[in-house]
Amino acid sequence: MAHSYTPGLTVTDNTVVRRVRQLPLQGTVLVKDGDLVRATQSVARAELPGKVYPLNLANQLGVAPGEIKDYLVKREGETVHKDEVLAENKPFFKWLKTEIRSPITGTVESVSTVTGQVLLREPPRVLELLAYVDGLVVEVRPQQGVTVECVCSLVQGIFGIGGEAYGELVVAVDAPDRPLTPDRLTVEMKGRVVIGGSFLPAATMVKAKEIGVAGLVVGGIHDQDLRTLLGYDLGVAITGSEQVGLTLILTEGFGAIPMATKTFALLSARAGAMASISGATQIRAGVIRPEIIIPLKEKRPVVTRPTDRTREGIQLGDLVRIIRDPLFGKIGRVSALPSELRKIPTESEVRVLEVQLDDGSTVVVPRANIEVIEGV
Repeated sequence: MAHSYTPGLTVTDNTVVRRVRQLPLQGTVLVKDGDLVRATQSVARAELPGKVYPLNLANQLGVAPGEIKDYLVKREGETVHKDEVLAENKPFFKWLKTEIRSPITGTVESVSTVTGQVLLREPPRVLELLAYVDGLVVEVRPQQGVTVECVCSLVQGIFGIGGEAYGELVVAVDAPDRPLTPDRLTVEMKGRVVIGGSFLPAATMVKAKEIGVAGLVVGGIHDQDLRTLLGYDLGVAITGSEQVGLTLILTEGFGAIPMATKTFALLSARAGAMASISGATQIRAGVIRPEIIIPLKEKRPVVTRPTDRTREGIQLGDLVRIIRDPLFGKIGRVSALPSELRKIPTESEVRVLEVQLDDGSTVVVPRANIEVIEGV
């Protein structure tokens, strides 16, 4: 029997994850296989080439390109400081002297007697690659990076923005259906990951940025508020590189949607623990989920549930979330898997399943309109 692929979110209190930490160019790996590392520890380092500044000295000095080396004060490979004399002419009368000063601090990279240009390069920028999670180095790729294994609680979200962050978990509401209003935030939450409930108003985001909150995790948000936060409409490419001052993770979707009870309970139980979060999201091929990783002290999980396994299909008893209106955000368990096709309001015939909701009612939903919540 053929199986349909169903996207799934992982929400589990005990699992093992591996995160690859890769430099964008060759550099130096600072740890070795078997080392225990902290999330904020540098595991590799690389030097990014500095910005290049071209200067047409021939034009500025009024000489032929082939003559510019005769006027250079600084030669190829030498260091030059900002406003230091780079080249000058030597007229008979001193008041006719022309000095060309460097616009940057850097090095003289090259001198061309064909174009009359000098290329200056700023000092390289050091890129520190952090471990991101507390864990064990299980693989080292020389000059490239490492793989870190972490025993943790893991919660994946629906959507997120902002890069990687690390901070203590703080629960700011007392129930998963409570909105995270501005009055719930305090100055003590600076640098922490704040857990909300059903909704994140725009005013709360503003206050969170003012306080310096590291991350916000909530059920939902209005798309207009997200647009206001970003200053532009978000495209369909991968997120995670936004510079908005914090990392935002939605566990349910867009709108005022209570956080799933199990998700809220897991995060509440780990309040006070340090967590690594990432808002990186990609919903097309090569799915990437925003995530909250909360390291555990155990060396191995009680029950290992690999997060990258391939599901064979939907099964009876699976916990699922409905991801299409009019039942968007509802959570329940699969109670039946009819094999025959059924006609839906669009007149299409599709495969469906029956979901028993928390209130005991049963609904029939197209299989494409649900998402499996794994690990619970």
